[in-house]
Amino acid sequence: MEPGLKETAFYDPTNFTFPAGAYICELEVDPGTGKTSFVNFVAADDFGRLINPMIVEGQVHGGLAQGIGQALLEGVVYDGSGQLVTASFMDYTMPRADDLPSFKLSHTTTLCPGNPLGVKGCGEAGAIGASAAVINAITDAIGNNRLEMPATPDRVWHAIHG
Repeated sequence: MEPGLKETAFYDPTNFTFPAGAYICELEVDPGTGKTSFVNFVAADDFGRLINPMIVEGQVHGGLAQGIGQALLEGVVYDGSGQLVTASFMDYTMPRADDLPSFKLSHTTTLCPGNPLGVKGCGEAGAIGASAAVINAITDAIGNNRLEMPATPDRVWHAIHG
């Protein structure tokens, strides 16, 4: 027998955690250009007990930026021969600070009964809700549900006038 230690452990929680949230996006669409402008963006989440609220707020901000970028800017583009033309960050449109609104964040606390800390997950919350909130706001504003992401000004204009 080889000398040494071996340990195996398995954590089996009594219940899973389910964070909840609501995202509201208020924006304006210029029908002449298809450009969208943010008026207000509110994110309300329940992550259970927040161990480090500043880190959670940063995660939500990052997720909101990712979701808004997906909704308005980020698109993989290929040319007619199948060559990827958005292969670098110089070509691929990632959100920058001036592409994003000021966020209003709100948290409520419902402790999770399935773990001793009462915590829930928060890592992807902003990314999950933001793109849906933005696209729903745009389609509501233009009265047309046929809009693919990213909702570039050209796509929005065609959805309005097409």
